[in-house]
Amino acid sequence: MTHNTTARAAIFLTAGLLLLSPASPAFAHCDALDGPVVTAARNAIETRDVTPVLKWVAADSEAEVRGAFARALSVRALSPEARELSDRFFFETVVRLHRAKEGEPFEGLKPAGTDPGPAVRAADRSIEQESPDAAVRLVSERAAESVRRLHSRVVAARRHADESAAAGREFTAAYAGYVHFVENLYRAAEAGHEPAAAAAHAHH
Repeated sequence: MTHNTTARAAIFLTAGLLLLSPASPAFAHCDALDGPVVTAARNAIETRDVTPVLKWVAADSEAEVRGAFARALSVRALSPEARELSDRFFFETVVRLHRAKEGEPFEGLKPAGTDPGPAVRAADRSIEQESPDAAVRLVSERAAESVRRLHSRVVAARRHADESAAAGREFTAAYAGYVHFVENLYRAAEAGHEPAAAAAHAHH
């Protein structure tokens, strides 16, 4: 299998896994005090420039972010305690509005060092390295394990499918699980093609 084919398969499998899995753990990465959203907000305060934060929120939330930023800058000069509280207020405001943009509830800031999970770690690493290899390896290996496991189950069940009604139902359940999994991978891959991906990017 060529490198391009492997990468393409990994993209298909990645999209399928995202389609089949809850979204909340991934979004929770942006809740952490050392996550990308709070990091941008912290840098904004240090540089007194809110512009880099605005990419994390919807356009109609910009005014609220600017207002919170101005209040934080004015209050934080009063005392160390005021600085801590005003910074926290600004971080929470930006993260809350970011979560709203993604259609997710805000449940508070997570401590620094909160583990976002292997997928987010690999995705972040691949961005830092400017290479998708870390993410491709993780997702392709994980997805391949799932396909092999489901395939093995359905093939084994098929050998005994006609021996009894119970055995037949075990086969049909395994068959449905395998086929639906592969079908969902394909649909997710189709949704990730350039026109759909561009539309999704514009939406967010």
